[in-house]
Amino acid sequence: MNNHPTSGNQFVGCSVLLCVTGGIAAYKAATLTSELVQLGIRVRVVMSAGAQRFIQPLTFQALTAEQVVTDLFDPGHAGVQHIELGKTHDLVLIAPASANTIYRLAAGAADDVVAATVLASPAPVLIAPAMESTMWEKPATQRNIQLLNTDGTTIIGPATGRLASGGYGVGRMAEPAVIVQHVRAALGSNGDLSRNTLLITAGGTREPIDPVRTLTNRSSGLMGAAIAVAARDRGAKVTLVTTAKAESEPGITVVPVETAAEMSSAVKNQLPGHDTLVMAAAVADFRPIVPANIKLKKTDRPKLTLTLEATQDILSAVTSSRDGFKRPTVVVGFAAETQRLIDEAREKIKSKQLDLIAANIVQNDRSPFGAASVALTLIDRNGRVQSLPEMPKEQAAHLLLDQVVKLIASSATD
Repeated sequence: MNNHPTSGNQFVGCSVLLCVTGGIAAYKAATLTSELVQLGIRVRVVMSAGAQRFIQPLTFQALTAEQVVTDLFDPGHAGVQHIELGKTHDLVLIAPASANTIYRLAAGAADDVVAATVLASPAPVLIAPAMESTMWEKPATQRNIQLLNTDGTTIIGPATGRLASGGYGVGRMAEPAVIVQHVRAALGSNGDLSRNTLLITAGGTREPIDPVRTLTNRSSGLMGAAIAVAARDRGAKVTLVTTAKAESEPGITVVPVETAAEMSSAVKNQLPGHDTLVMAAAVADFRPIVPANIKLKKTDRPKLTLTLEATQDILSAVTSSRDGFKRPTVVVGFAAETQRLIDEAREKIKSKQLDLIAANIVQNDRSPFGAASVALTLIDRNGRVQSLPEMPKEQAAHLLLDQVVKLIASSATD
């Protein structure tokens, strides 16, 4: 078991016990299993008798390369199987969790292989309910859910949508991708950032010219989002202030903004609750002084002159603790340059009093904007340079966070 996930391959060595119970949503458990295995997680599957009516154990055996447990009393197993399974996993996940299974778990029953295994496990428990709306909304089901919540069980969903009956309503099992995010957050809860709170910005701000047009830049927000997920996976509580479309997920609170002024205000309001700021956003340097209140027509004029004013330098305000900003323990900046990458990054880290800067080169044939990969150069406050080869942004995010972890540790001993 891996109780302290860190950079990059942090889920390799982690183990999840997936319990599949009866319901048509059992077919989604195969996709869920595949996604967990692709993260490097070892998955053992336990199936109730009802689940085996909808999907065969062989499916999960092929996906996990592990024997699937289907019976509480397996004559081919010499030990006490449900006790052994319960003690050897980092996490227990029941997906889908039927109304009957939820009742059993709430009652502390041990009358089938799933209930007995869950009862025997000291690991955190996550459940993803799946049933008809009428069953989900029944007071008895809600009492059981409330009891499980009180006992510390994490409830994922259910979602609203089309149901197996053909009706529409609440009761669909959460999508596998959503469940995976909850699993990642739970497995990373003891990571090397578990005592830290990170405020991360992402995306390019948009400054209005008129109600239709804006001044903006090519930043997609993908790098900032990757850093947010990586930090969450290492145990951090994360707030993501972003101009890109995003929804909050386990361990990540999203604050949507559009303009540089909104970004500044959000950072100022959020900073007091965070010990680290990572400014990955591309904040506009200038904005129109007076945006038009109606759409500007090309037919009205042969030329258009915009009068711009400088926006607030958020990083400088943070590091100097002026204009109501409070400097956190660690401040990380980003720099996208077209030439003299190292020199420009060194000047920025000095002038803005940063602890770390992540710089990347922007050229016509080598632009990081919207790309899945990036080549970053990391320079810390002591002048040490780490040039990273081009790699997926998720991997680069972890290497950047490795430096953040060191800076946090060194700040604690200064």
